[in-house]
Amino acid sequence: MIILAAVIARIMPHPANFTPVGALALFSGARMSVRKAFILPIAAMIISDMVIGFDNWAMRIAVYGSFGLICLVGKIAGRKNSIGRIVLGALAASVLFYLITNGAVWLTGTLYPKTVAGLGQCLVMGLPFFRNTLLGDLTYTGLFFGADAVAKKILSREAIIEG
Repeated sequence: MIILAAVIARIMPHPANFTPVGALALFSGARMSVRKAFILPIAAMIISDMVIGFDNWAMRIAVYGSFGLICLVGKIAGRKNSIGRIVLGALAASVLFYLITNGAVWLTGTLYPKTVAGLGQCLVMGLPFFRNTLLGDLTYTGLFFGADAVAKKILSREAIIEG
């Protein structure tokens, strides 16, 4: 169900990079084994990419790889159930995605010279996308972890009532 929601969110019109996939990677990393956690965001990406279209494989590797790393960030952030750690995890996820994907654009593309100045220009040009990634990651991370906390409270109350 959560994969379907992420797929729909990517397919429907939205601001560039404002999607739940980074938050899904963070959440699944915090709540599942690393292997299972990696499957959720990658499945959402592959399914939605089949509809949207794949760009070049170098970028897909960078994007999918960044979500794999974000799962590991989720594993670290989720060790203690604190809002601060989850928010820091979401911030780290956004920064990782920005640096990895913009680095891949610079390294594999032809838009920017392969110099330090070219990398700097690429990073600056990616800032509007970073803003949307950050807002999307924070929004969806709040939704995923908030819904999880509410569900756990409801289930624990039901267990007390039934017990």
